[in-house]
Amino acid sequence: MTSGLEIQDIAALQTAAEGHGEAAVAFGVTLLFTFLLAGLIACLALEEKIHAKKSVIVGVFALVCLFLGEWFRILPLGPTIVGGHELNLPVYIPAIDWNVVAIILGSSLFVDITSKSGLFTWVAVRLTKTSRGDPLILLVYYGLMTVVFSAVLNNVTAMIIVGSLSGVSLKKLGRMNLLLGFLLIEGMLTNIGGLLTLISSVPNIIIGTTAGISFVTFFLKASPYVVVATALTIWVGARVFKIPRLVTTEEREEAARLVASFDENDGIESKTFFWISAAMLLLFIATIATTSTLPYIQDLGMGYVAMGFGILMLIRYKAVADKFYQAIDWDLLGFFAGLFVVINVMEHALVLEMIGGGLAHIIALGDTVGVGLVLVTSAVASSVTDNIPLAAMLAKILAVTPGVGGNPDSPFWWSVVFGANLGGNLTPIGSASTLVAVTIIHKYDLPLSFMGFVKKAAPFAAFQVALAVAYVLLFLR
Repeated sequence: MTSGLEIQDIAALQTAAEGHGEAAVAFGVTLLFTFLLAGLIACLALEEKIHAKKSVIVGVFALVCLFLGEWFRILPLGPTIVGGHELNLPVYIPAIDWNVVAIILGSSLFVDITSKSGLFTWVAVRLTKTSRGDPLILLVYYGLMTVVFSAVLNNVTAMIIVGSLSGVSLKKLGRMNLLLGFLLIEGMLTNIGGLLTLISSVPNIIIGTTAGISFVTFFLKASPYVVVATALTIWVGARVFKIPRLVTTEEREEAARLVASFDENDGIESKTFFWISAAMLLLFIATIATTSTLPYIQDLGMGYVAMGFGILMLIRYKAVADKFYQAIDWDLLGFFAGLFVVINVMEHALVLEMIGGGLAHIIALGDTVGVGLVLVTSAVASSVTDNIPLAAMLAKILAVTPGVGGNPDSPFWWSVVFGANLGGNLTPIGSASTLVAVTIIHKYDLPLSFMGFVKKAAPFAAFQVALAVAYVLLFLR
């Protein structure tokens, strides 16, 4: 879900994946937890009908999964080793990916406080003016920004920043009816941008390091697909969501008059705070982008960076900091915490190993049928489970597969990379960024249910996955 995972963390994931095969878990127990996972997805799809927040739904399933996990004795109880020290933690605490939680919490705080300086309004108005009020050109600008930010930062931060800017621009243009389309397209582009480099997403790092694919090779092989998929997603999205191009002289003149009336300095109350915020934003982006190479910071991770910048910005409003805490989307954070617990129990119940075992049989079908099916199947699996342990499991399988292990040119590695990333566009729980996009949508009171997202996003995910299959089979074999 995020980038910035360190080598030792990847090794731990792969060791855990290998260890799963040795656990004594009855097949019936695995099936039971598979049904529980299906039940969770069904309840999320019926969220509006059962009148429950996502955090409550996933919280109930987390409680049930933990209880049954202990009932069947499949949970790793006992002391946890952290930094070489034994800690007695409840089993559900290390199950949560606190880095993701910290990134969302810190980035949200940082963006919310920075917006008070008028910086985001300034950037949005400048972009709107550059587009001359043309919604389609504006979509192209924000789409490209999303892909680049997702590649060099992480998809969650990219979605939070670009989503905020999109809301400001469309409100200024009086085009809030287009915001749903903008946010959905941007959410899907975060996962496409996550394919661009070896460090753009955790599955990329896991597969790339296991296969021995270099940074430059990864970029050269992935970038043609990213360029084409980005262009097609924006083009198709503009038509599906009816995002118009200004074609008549009257439309252009009216838009020009409207844009000319915009003053990017309107929202700036303090020039000093504005320039401090601008410097902090640039420093934030630079630090996030280079976290994996910075001494000391690389070990603390992106979550530390996001929280650090959020807290530093809070100093400006230290006397009223509590009002920013109230604005945090606790439902989103609660949902992620519960979801990580559920997925962790699913790992111990060998649900992911069962999926991986099925994919192992597909791999045996050969370089044509096998590659295509692995890509599609891993995309479907990643849309309902965490793609990180799934990628670790598949990396382990591929590493010992004749003709694949030790061969970085094998198309099977790429089938997993594309599938694990693009699967996030199938459902709102497929990736952290798509869920953040849905959260921003709800923040603006735009109606979109779980199934509503699937209906709108599935056609995009289908052609993105189909394009990936064709690209891997034709150009990466």
